[in-house]
Amino acid sequence: MIRHDLPGDKWQKSSFSPDNGGNCVEGQLTAEGLFAVGDSKNRVLGAHTFEPAVWQQFINAVRTGTV
Repeated sequence: MIRHDLPGDKWQKSSFSPDNGGNCVEGQLTAEGLFAVGDSKNRVLGAHTFEPAVWQQFINAVRTGTV
């Protein structure tokens, strides 16, 4: 699901995103308990939302190289 109604002051930029204006990924927990992921350079695109367990599975797969 893509959301366009999330508060701008709740975003947290990834620690892996550079400070030099490069690609920036940010996330926040929604009021419903979902994890939202968006592009800090283009918030008009909205954010994809995931169940926290699904997002954690993705992160674990990235860390182990299985994605």
